[in-house]
Amino acid sequence: MNGAHDLGGVDGFGPVVPEPERPVFHHAWEKRAFAITLACGFLGRWNIDMARFAREDTDPLTYLKASYYQTWLRGLERLLVEKNLVSAAELTEMKSRGTSDARMLPADSVAKVLAKGGPARRPDPPGAPRFRAGQSVRTKNIHPRGHTRLPRYCRGKQGIVRLDHGTQVFPDSNARGAGENPQRCYAVEFAAGELWGPGADPTLSVMVDLWDDYLEAA
Repeated sequence: MNGAHDLGGVDGFGPVVPEPERPVFHHAWEKRAFAITLACGFLGRWNIDMARFAREDTDPLTYLKASYYQTWLRGLERLLVEKNLVSAAELTEMKSRGTSDARMLPADSVAKVLAKGGPARRPDPPGAPRFRAGQSVRTKNIHPRGHTRLPRYCRGKQGIVRLDHGTQVFPDSNARGAGENPQRCYAVEFAAGELWGPGADPTLSVMVDLWDDYLEAA
């Protein structure tokens, strides 16, 4: 979706400032928000792409005023209500009105579950991939209402396939509960001038991981 989360190349927000000496979490509550989000993901009621869309699908003012983990919490609250795990009233009152039959993640299993992760790689289908390393491709100029991993700044742009990542879960369909729709994912390199115009540094380029449905032969 064309929301406030898709800020790549947008003027007026300043550069991304690295914080190599700062802790992972700036406040204690952020660590708790992160842990709660991971624990609730274990409930199995949504997938990672649904969670991303729940964070993205917010009015721009609310999104831009929120910190990173405030956005995570807001998305989690939305999912918990949508999946009937809690009610809006329970969230407002911060008090449970009943019991739940949802599965739980025991504390002594957390490390094992996190180490296993949730790989998105799927078996490759028969036949050769549509594109190969070194081939020129062009991204489609699409504007889906739901979740997509095709950034606005590289839509309708020409690039070169540099790497084939194999078959991966397609986020766009996975986010709306329409199935994984596994397809090839490629690392595509775009010259800075192609993305930002003739004033861009000609020595720079951007690499973006893109799925088959986003691409066509150039």
